[in-house]
Amino acid sequence: MLKAIEKKKVVVGMSGGVDSAVSAALLVEQGYEVVGVFLECWRAPGCRVDEDRKDAMDVALDLGIEFKVLDFKKEYKEKVVDYFFSEYQAGRTPNPDTMCNKEIKFGMFYDWAMNEGFDYVATGHYARIENGQLLVGVDKNKDQSYFLYQLRQDQLKHILFPIGDLDKGQVRREADKRGLRVANKPDSQGICFIGQIDVRKFLETRITPEKGEVVNADNEVIGSHDGVWFYTVGQRHGFTIDGKYKSKNEKWKQGIPPLYVISKNIDKNQLIVGQDREALIGEFGVRDIHWIGKTKIVDSSDQILVRIRHRGKLLESKIVNNKTGMKVILKESQRGVASGQVVVFYDGEVCLGGGIIS
Repeated sequence: MLKAIEKKKVVVGMSGGVDSAVSAALLVEQGYEVVGVFLECWRAPGCRVDEDRKDAMDVALDLGIEFKVLDFKKEYKEKVVDYFFSEYQAGRTPNPDTMCNKEIKFGMFYDWAMNEGFDYVATGHYARIENGQLLVGVDKNKDQSYFLYQLRQDQLKHILFPIGDLDKGQVRREADKRGLRVANKPDSQGICFIGQIDVRKFLETRITPEKGEVVNADNEVIGSHDGVWFYTVGQRHGFTIDGKYKSKNEKWKQGIPPLYVISKNIDKNQLIVGQDREALIGEFGVRDIHWIGKTKIVDSSDQILVRIRHRGKLLESKIVNNKTGMKVILKESQRGVASGQVVVFYDGEVCLGGGIIS
């Protein structure tokens, strides 16, 4: 557990969930001067913002700490939601949660806290900070270091993750032991601050469906789809295979094998699909690279672990730097490696940084 050496001021981002509630409770018990802050970033039909804000405020009242609300709706739309749509429109697959952490939680919120004279910003993330390094959370199933790869070295000394050394079961037990009213509240799902949504329907609020061709690796038209913007590499549903093609393909008379999106042609509005072996990727480029510390990987002999999706397994790989940028070469090829996704680099339990798959 974290221990306060002296009375320090810490602001806790309180989402209304159990993780941030326990984080705030632990910090109060450890002697910090604690203020709870609810970030209001999104308001739309079906959104739980009012319920979540009330839950956060009620926990703050129970803990006897000051409570504030910061309105970041305008900035969240501009920096996270608009980014989400523009990336899909460009044919890429973005990760809005990483952008939310960079621009909102550890961007505007962090800057506000430092300007207000707080010593620390705390959140309920499952991650740890030790010896100036960002580490994975003890609970490997809940670890959120993947979403935090854009933290800066100078920020780490002002950030606390009070539950990083607990697993989810322990967090709920700690909440129950303290009588926190959100002890059994279900975990939030989906996009940061927006929640669980139908991504396709969300995209359709700005992007109009447009029929296009599904083609195979031999450039034969074998079906149709509703617009390349609604699909991601690795996806194996949502498009239609033409019945005429099925009947004339001898190999498919006993049934169509699983077909995956292996690439997209944005200009022609085409989805290129293939079977499992065609969907495997052995290497990919990386852009917009961010190192948390002074890490510099410059030699092709350097071995590194990478994660290409949240909760995805750590993959052994090799890094190659050349004039065109960085390339990751995987020891074992993977399916569903899409442009726009985040790749995060690890050295054991240390999160080194990451970038965007190009």
